[in-house]
Amino acid sequence: MIALLTGLIAHKSPDHIILDVNGVGYRVHIPFSTYYELPEEGGTASLHIHTSVREDAILLYGFRTRLEKSFFQLLISVSGVGPKLARDILSNIQPGPLAQALSQGDLGKLSTIPGIGKKTAERLVLELKDKTVKLDLSSLPAAEIRNIPADDIAEDVISALLNLGYKEPQVRKVLSGLNAGSDVSVEGLLKQALKVLMK
Repeated sequence: MIALLTGLIAHKSPDHIILDVNGVGYRVHIPFSTYYELPEEGGTASLHIHTSVREDAILLYGFRTRLEKSFFQLLISVSGVGPKLARDILSNIQPGPLAQALSQGDLGKLSTIPGIGKKTAERLVLELKDKTVKLDLSSLPAAEIRNIPADDIAEDVISALLNLGYKEPQVRKVLSGLNAGSDVSVEGLLKQALKVLMK
């Protein structure tokens, strides 16, 4: 099984990258927490890989840290949580706050994650509460709060976040508190918004 890949980023999008490893392009699915830490296309990246084998496909999921990969593997061990949902969970909450929510049985916080209902939240707490304490967790850095950016860029970011399952009022409230300056990019603003939303 593939456990680690290092190569050039041939393509980068919020949910996957194509990593060129010695001329072979690997499509690697990633959470947002990994996406906004990666260099631009053409840059070099190393990702910890989880290989998911299905009857109809072999899918690669990549993470910047071993902790994220360990959390991903814990999540998919829970009945009813597949690789896509596990990646989406990590796209919406960092390992630190997730571990805290699980250890405290915070069903309210877990249920706010897109794709997680009350029953799934209860199952996550039941099956992972004791397992998460064994992981080496680092604290989540405080999000940087900043005024509203250019309308066209903001709309692109809003659209991306809505596609991820966030609610429009919540997204607009977060964006109203951000200010990245006149040279803000969609990717830069998306990174800032996600830091706040994932807190």
